[in-house]
Amino acid sequence: MSLSDAEKRLPAGRKAELAAYVVEVGQVTVAKLASHFGVSTDTVRRDLDQLDSEGLLIRTHGGAISPAAGTKPDTELEVRLHVQAAAKEAIGKLAVGLVEDGAVIMLNGGTTTLALARHLPRHRNLTIATNNLRIPAEISPNVFRDLYIFGGPVRTVSQTTTGPISMRVGPDAQDIEVRADIGFIGVGAVSAQGGYTTSNLGDAAMMAAMMQRSTRVAILADSSKFDRSLFARIATLEAADYFITNTTPPADLAAALGAADVQVLVAES
Repeated sequence: MSLSDAEKRLPAGRKAELAAYVVEVGQVTVAKLASHFGVSTDTVRRDLDQLDSEGLLIRTHGGAISPAAGTKPDTELEVRLHVQAAAKEAIGKLAVGLVEDGAVIMLNGGTTTLALARHLPRHRNLTIATNNLRIPAEISPNVFRDLYIFGGPVRTVSQTTTGPISMRVGPDAQDIEVRADIGFIGVGAVSAQGGYTTSNLGDAAMMAAMMQRSTRVAILADSSKFDRSLFARIATLEAADYFITNTTPPADLAAALGAADVQVLVAES
């Protein structure tokens, strides 16, 4: 196809074919799309921006991926930041209402807890403990009294650490267990039968430990996590006090959460 032929085509038709092509190949660069459709890179970028806003693909730095690829558990963090972004922001905004000034909070890895962190600027004197390596860059020093990162191996794909929920002071000191007033845990999936699950054993163990060491637990999960079950169980439904999401859960899940005495909080997008 020549450039002139492509540019004469209706934009709607080209964009529909472009979206279908991204879904077919899974992941592609702007340059590849420009070559494949015989249009300029600027045209492709405009098309991708619009298709991303319509939810037909996920815009990435330098290209795009299909929505199906973006929901895979081990998709890179930079990609997952674009998936259900508005829902995660709404969940984060609602979740911070559970945080009191001077509280000790735990946050696990993931994009929904990052959204929560962005809504903390008015809080003061917090103690924050997390395995989320992106959290320090998201929180103003005015917000916290102390900020701790749990040690352990780094999972590059999720930009988190996996290790014990404890702190060591000095090279010869014993590990000191820590506790939080409230733990905010973003999960990979939730179902009436499977409870809260994730795709990685190390993550599951760390998230379970955070929940056990928190006086109150708030699970954060957007609607794409409903009625799914992943490899590793974090906890059963009753292990949480709150379930914060962006839409009312399906009837069976809502009933199971109610039976487990979990308070469901639905954010307004």
